[in-house]
Amino acid sequence: MTPLPDVDVVVFDILGTMVDEPGGIERGIRALPADPARSHTGDLLHLWQRHVDERQQDILAGRRPYTDSTAIDQEAAEHVAAAAGVGDTDAIRALAASAQRLEPWPDSVSGLARIAARLPVMGLSNAGHSALTRINAHAGLRWHQVLSAEDVRGYKPHPDVYRLAVANTGLAPERLLMVAAHAWDLRGAQAVGMRTAYVERPVGDPPRPGDAFDLSTKSLDDLAAVLTGD
Repeated sequence: MTPLPDVDVVVFDILGTMVDEPGGIERGIRALPADPARSHTGDLLHLWQRHVDERQQDILAGRRPYTDSTAIDQEAAEHVAAAAGVGDTDAIRALAASAQRLEPWPDSVSGLARIAARLPVMGLSNAGHSALTRINAHAGLRWHQVLSAEDVRGYKPHPDVYRLAVANTGLAPERLLMVAAHAWDLRGAQAVGMRTAYVERPVGDPPRPGDAFDLSTKSLDDLAAVLTGD
């Protein structure tokens, strides 16, 4: 396959795109010492996800001061544990930590390595720095650079997060390719002039009919083939 021309740096979303975030949290919920956690895992996962999304939206809207992802995950864990009838602090702490013990998708490590052999690869995540250290170590993801939305005290899809990646490369935004399994993330990157590649994952936000991304692939291996020409 012909490599995509004029791309100098490949920027990857991490949560959902490179690692199975919902799966890790589900495992943490199932480990809670309560029957509701085992019989209503899906509902409790949705409760966690809604809490995180609402808190991030509050921060983006200026209704709440910036709080990093680790603190928000702790809040979500406490919220879920309360709904499951769990009050044990060690169990809640373990549940919160499950958000940083996330498994990579089967092609994440190999696909990233293939692309990194040809082009600089950068992680760009809403996860805070301390969380990213643990997430990347657990999943075995190796980057040339990792950036966190914590650096701009915000969250994607705020444009400042994508501009952080652009500023750290010293390149024009159109020389960067943003890779994500979330169409909302790619729209945010497009808004600052970055090129975009959607990678299909079992979780994420599929493109809408009106979306027009530069690339759309079934897997990271397929993306690696396009970017490397192999």
